[in-house]
Amino acid sequence: MSALEGIRVVDLTHVMAGPTCTMMLADLGADVVKVERIPGGDDSRKPSPFAIGDQQAPFLVMNRNKRGLALDLKREEGKAVLRRLLERADVLVENYRHDTLARLGFGYAQVKETYPRLIYCSISGFGRTGPYAERGGFDLVAQAMSGIMSVTGTRAGDPPVKCGVPLTDITAGLLAAIGILAALQHRGRTGRGQHVDTSLLEAGILHTCWHSAIAFATGSAPGPMGSAHPLAAPYQAFEAADGWLVVGGATEANWRRLCEVLEAPALAEDPRFRTNKDRLAHLATLVEALAPLFRQRPVAAWLARLDAAGVPAGPVLDIRRMHEDPQVRARDMVVALPHATLGTHPALGLPVKLSEAAAGPRRGAPLFGEHSRAVLAEHGYTPTEIDALIAAGAVQAPGGA
Repeated sequence: MSALEGIRVVDLTHVMAGPTCTMMLADLGADVVKVERIPGGDDSRKPSPFAIGDQQAPFLVMNRNKRGLALDLKREEGKAVLRRLLERADVLVENYRHDTLARLGFGYAQVKETYPRLIYCSISGFGRTGPYAERGGFDLVAQAMSGIMSVTGTRAGDPPVKCGVPLTDITAGLLAAIGILAALQHRGRTGRGQHVDTSLLEAGILHTCWHSAIAFATGSAPGPMGSAHPLAAPYQAFEAADGWLVVGGATEANWRRLCEVLEAPALAEDPRFRTNKDRLAHLATLVEALAPLFRQRPVAAWLARLDAAGVPAGPVLDIRRMHEDPQVRARDMVVALPHATLGTHPALGLPVKLSEAAAGPRRGAPLFGEHSRAVLAEHGYTPTEIDALIAAGAVQAPGGA
């Protein structure tokens, strides 16, 4: 049995943050019905250079384990279908702009009385309250406004740099999933649903824990430090003879071990580098002393020596090399999933392992409207009624009516 078996989720999300949330719930065993708009569906289905066969790779990666229902919520027939789904649903997840669902009659205030056990989750750029509530949300903007871009990059004064991955999108989706799980637990005690509300901005702010601590303590905003850490040194990337590696020699024990590996015992006794506080105060000088030493050997040689000494270290891998790493493979973080037209497609695995419950990717992302007929039948629609909904344009399914 899976952890969330029996939990029904109506997924009204698109692109990244929302689909991350519902993907996690689906991986943990919830029955997630992805409701895509007619026409077009999820924006991540739009043609791009990144296709696998006849499907868009971004959509495939974010929508595994879900069933697909194509629905036109601007039509009364489509709205009636959604209302019927909500009668049985435990959770609704949406990441539309501020009042989009309210204008369609499905805002939280409009549905909470009719469906009092429903957990209604909203993921937005800035949250559903406050002066920015009506603004649209994008990872780039959230990274900028949360302070992340101010501490990302090589040095102060350089042009702003964002984190290379959609950090606030993914984190907002994970926070939403956590909130939903908490709300399910609360409903188990009280019988009542509630509104779960999180945002990309708040997700970004969460990642500034260390930097906010520094600002709280000093009254000044810290700036970018490349791959270095504001609270520990040396804790950053170094160039070897044939590539790059990262080294965590921040604790006093690891710093001394690192000096032994580098065959530079004098550095351990240098008063400028004796404690972590000293090393941070003289970070530029420290890096200048360490850099030529690391360039003397290739990455693999350094990693073998550092591992033997117990000093935390790792290679800087590109995405393809990460996919092939033996630890990544051993943890099932790259998998092949069955798909209706592709046979199989590659996907990332579930980053949480449960010892007592089934969890993880089981099937590939749905085709547009792939499960429309099955989902409607489960909710009491007859074949004739389903054909009528398809003919009216309220529902779309492969093969039409």
